[in-house]
Amino acid sequence: MTTTAVQTLKLEYVKTIGIVNNAPVGRGFANPIDLAIHDDGRLFVMNRGAPVFTRIGVTNMNEDYLYEFSSHGDGEGQLRLAAGIALSNDGSVVYITDEYHHRISVFDADSGDFVRAWGTHGSADGEFDGPTGIRVDADDNLYITDQNNHRVQKITAEGRHLLTFGGAGSGEGELNMPWGICIAPDGSIFVADWRNDRIQQFSAEGEFIAKFGESGDDDGQFIRPSDVAVDADGNIYVTDWGNERVQILAADGSHVRTLRGEATLSKWALDFLAANPDEVETRKISNLTPELPPHLDTPHLISSQTEPYFWGPSSVNFDSEGRLFVTESSRHRIQVYQTG
Repeated sequence: MTTTAVQTLKLEYVKTIGIVNNAPVGRGFANPIDLAIHDDGRLFVMNRGAPVFTRIGVTNMNEDYLYEFSSHGDGEGQLRLAAGIALSNDGSVVYITDEYHHRISVFDADSGDFVRAWGTHGSADGEFDGPTGIRVDADDNLYITDQNNHRVQKITAEGRHLLTFGGAGSGEGELNMPWGICIAPDGSIFVADWRNDRIQQFSAEGEFIAKFGESGDDDGQFIRPSDVAVDADGNIYVTDWGNERVQILAADGSHVRTLRGEATLSKWALDFLAANPDEVETRKISNLTPELPPHLDTPHLISSQTEPYFWGPSSVNFDSEGRLFVTESSRHRIQVYQTG
């Protein structure tokens, strides 16, 4: 562990946003898997729940229910296995990857209206086999993890192919079912190399720079990392999905800190409990932070029964104020932390 990094990294829990919504519309989330943050503070949350729950819900830090758009299906503007979401630099459009339809769908950010879609199933340049993570560079080009083709593609906003890098394997610069992706402040590309249990860093041109992590549950090790983000100081934040945690590494890859989660009740949850006093009584007699016997002492079992902990951490994102947003798919919520 690097003492300097620990001393300079400041990270404080701020709040939790979200509550499960078992209806096809309305306030709340259904297995949120990623989010995109608008400069005006709107949070575009990609819900990947069972068919009737697929949609993009729009809220903000005050947990106002603003609007939602899209639905489950095969038609224009519909999604089946939505995986990643990103905003254009001017905030006017939303891009969403769909690993079932092997395409990118584009929506108007203000109205939620469908604009266009592009992408076909295949392995040639510009084709996809299960696109997942998506991020936008300073020139509004898209970097997309092409999961089952084990590569990353750089595509224009109109869908024209520019660059491919990666390839199946476990060597340097090779990928095995990559999922999340981010563009660091210095312009380099970080990829959550999911099945290789590591993070890889590339130049904007796709040249291999570095790799971080290996399989395991010790500090700096990962089990199926799902996403990655890099702060202004070069610290690397990883949703260590299989270990139910977020790990923070220094720019050199040394372990800095591990987050298990500190969730409190959201505004939406408090509203629900105020309207349902019987649920309050049930919570009072429930053990929401149990001590489990040794044979049940695994990350999944601990997190699934410990309410404040991350359960299914799927993505990490920063806003312009240096706040870290951790999306939890299995608990239908977002935990927010302040860095800096």
